[in-house]
Amino acid sequence: MKKLYDYQKEESLIIYLLIKSAEEKTTRNNKPYLALILQDTSGEISANFWDASLKDVEQFKPGQVVKIDAKREEYNGAPQLRIKALRLAREDEPNNPELYIERAPVNKDKMIEAFNQAIFDITNAHMNRIVRFIMKKYQRDFFMSPAAKKNHHAYLGGLAFHTMSMLKIARSIADNYETLDLSLLYAGIILHDVGKVIELSGPTATEYTLEGKLIGHIVLIHEEISKACVDLKIDESHEDVLLLKHLVLAHHGETAFGSPVRPQIPEAEVIHYIDQIDAKMNMMDSALRKTEPGDFSERIWAMDNRSFYKSTLKKGKTGDQET
Repeated sequence: MKKLYDYQKEESLIIYLLIKSAEEKTTRNNKPYLALILQDTSGEISANFWDASLKDVEQFKPGQVVKIDAKREEYNGAPQLRIKALRLAREDEPNNPELYIERAPVNKDKMIEAFNQAIFDITNAHMNRIVRFIMKKYQRDFFMSPAAKKNHHAYLGGLAFHTMSMLKIARSIADNYETLDLSLLYAGIILHDVGKVIELSGPTATEYTLEGKLIGHIVLIHEEISKACVDLKIDESHEDVLLLKHLVLAHHGETAFGSPVRPQIPEAEVIHYIDQIDAKMNMMDSALRKTEPGDFSERIWAMDNRSFYKSTLKKGKTGDQET
């Protein structure tokens, strides 16, 4: 069965999709419509359902599967659907939302194996115990959660995949800069975004929770480290605990981006840049997967609203152009 992004621009499609978000809006002429974000396992796309009735607004909610007759178009360089007809999927149709949720490209067992290896390499006793305690507490949610509502790794298992990717980058960097403390580096990476399991509602129709809106994942994981220290009877004034807290507090790099403090140790600076690299590569990869070779992608709001060019060059395994 063809997926959403198997269809080309100007091609008509009749397909089942999941409503990721639905926002009631009005036109300049004060007519109501629904601004929808629809998705399947190949990605997400925007669509406007014009002249939406009160019944439409009530029934087309996030988390619902719909059958849609539409045409794939572009608007301001971004893919979108022009809706011809829309209805809820029936009981005898593929109406399970889980069928349409994008998933991490690596299965859960392989990710767990990678995390277990990284935790084994955390030789500092306090950090190891804290990481194990928090990961055991949130393991199920951690391997299910997206890393964001919209921007990067916003799919089932995205949080774990993003963190695993950061660990892989960190190993390469640590091989080059031997002065980095591996226990501190790996512990900080594993814990830096765990607060998102509390901040976000989950992989289906992801929204911010009340705690997420009022407190945020950075402060939430700082609190979790403190709770772990109480349960494990670890003195929070130990330097290794303070350094671990500093890593999670500083990983956004700037106070303007939500970090209470800026990085003040090498490991914090490295984690900030690794986080940026992996998030931005994921955003670019996602946009370019929807782009034809020789064209520019849709604008990526989280990357200064820039578009990126998809090269027509064919890459070999080494990255060299094939002849």
